[in-house]
Amino acid sequence: MAYDADVIVIGAGLAGLAATAELVDAGRKVILLDQEPEQSIGGQAHWSFGGLFFVDSPEQRRMRIKDNHALALQDWMGTAGFDRPEDHWPRKWAEAYVDFAAGEKRPWLHRQGVRWFPVVGWAERGGYDANGHGNSVPRFHITWGTGPGLVEPFERRVRAGVARGLVQLRFRHRVTGLSRSAGTVDTVSGEVLEPSGVERGRASSRAVTGAFEFRAQAVIVTSGGIGGNHELVRANWPERLGAPPERMISGVPAHVDGEMLGIAEDTGAHLINRDRMWHYTEGIQNWNPIWEKHGIRILPGPSSLWLDARGNRLPVPLFPGFDTLGTLEHIMKTGYDYTWFVLDQKIIGKEFALSGSEQNPDLTGKSVKGVLQRARADVPGPVQAFMDKGADFVVEKDLGALVRGMNALTKEPLIDEARLRHEITARDREIANPFTKDLQVMAVRGARAYLGDKLIRTATPHRILDPKAGPLIAVRLNILTRKTLGGLETDLSSRVLTEGGDPLSGVYAAGEAAGFGGGGVHGYRSLEGTFLGGCLFSGRTAGRAAAKAVK
Repeated sequence: MAYDADVIVIGAGLAGLAATAELVDAGRKVILLDQEPEQSIGGQAHWSFGGLFFVDSPEQRRMRIKDNHALALQDWMGTAGFDRPEDHWPRKWAEAYVDFAAGEKRPWLHRQGVRWFPVVGWAERGGYDANGHGNSVPRFHITWGTGPGLVEPFERRVRAGVARGLVQLRFRHRVTGLSRSAGTVDTVSGEVLEPSGVERGRASSRAVTGAFEFRAQAVIVTSGGIGGNHELVRANWPERLGAPPERMISGVPAHVDGEMLGIAEDTGAHLINRDRMWHYTEGIQNWNPIWEKHGIRILPGPSSLWLDARGNRLPVPLFPGFDTLGTLEHIMKTGYDYTWFVLDQKIIGKEFALSGSEQNPDLTGKSVKGVLQRARADVPGPVQAFMDKGADFVVEKDLGALVRGMNALTKEPLIDEARLRHEITARDREIANPFTKDLQVMAVRGARAYLGDKLIRTATPHRILDPKAGPLIAVRLNILTRKTLGGLETDLSSRVLTEGGDPLSGVYAAGEAAGFGGGGVHGYRSLEGTFLGGCLFSGRTAGRAAAKAVK
């Protein structure tokens, strides 16, 4: 029986595009399948802020950040917390990825035309000891053009492959099965869905118009994770994080459903670390949603007062931007699935960034003028839109009105004005003195020791109840589903492994479907800026390995 292509790639997100681009460079013929319409090419990477993890980059050096491979590896391993027998390959992938981030990654992307915003961000600061979770130094590099700017060179390379007759783009093809010939997985079958002209990210029709079956010497699974499937998220929710949230909002569209992971597992693939996941605690409902339950993540600076549903400050070191999963674990033990930021206009204007390419039109559009206008504005336009229209925002001139507005948003009026005033006043008293016992105030002052934070990410320390800094703002924060940290177990050639540790002949995996490498390169936690890079690194590896394997 003849082959339809050398390799079939399942999923046209960033990992699938990277794998296909490498196959094109090797002269291989590829069929690229995706269940969504062509306008959704690039998958979740298109919607991203474009953050990338580099080690000892020119941008870091210009900002006087001293970074090196040993420090980055220390941070990665302290963050990942690998402690399972099945962490063998994830650990190997982690070591390889830090090598990549400290070496070839930036020049490889730079040669393809990718550029970065000059100020390096400091995400996931940890707040524990040197061997614990978190980035010891700023490493979050924002792509100039955000997610679309990162997708573009890989889409361009794939479309060049189409022009050369090497790539067939088959959108609206939903895979339902993988099968073998002579012991090797070489057949991909499924359903053809009716054409759809919906905008990127919106739900597309699931009406079936036909069936397909393609054969190739190798198959690469790059179908993504489970973040859009709340039922599956809850089924895999780890006990260590408490009971799953009763209410969640979605950082990804519903078609990120995890179905392909089950299909691969049924074919003999080993799916590991399925209880490891990365969901954000600073989610807000999008006032202008694109998909169902569409949520946006706040990328906060360190100054907002973070309160639980009853108005208690979160414990040290659960400050904004320090420990995502540590905060999630604490929240789920409170018995409520939401928290609050309490702040003022001076803080929100300097410290709130919103994740997502569509929430950052200046960076996405590569507009220097737009970036300068954002820097001059009291509150950036996209943030002001949420203040004006967001369902989770309360903006008032005095604390009493703020508390009434907070209580009106929830099922129970849990916030007591006198208690909250006492909490804020106590914090404000520490501001006037160069000495403090409040560790969040120390963290704010420490952040401002970094030039990048002082310039654009951290407000000058001041009293929240100072009328000159107002109005006061409260933001209800929801659990926002996002990334799957576990996935299909792969070796360093991206070959999918069986439960016994042998390669599943003919099958490779990359991106979120492979836990960004190995079945969980991040372990329990991420250092941020490593999801897009994980897609690129694992996709590139899978494409190169499959290209060598096929005849």
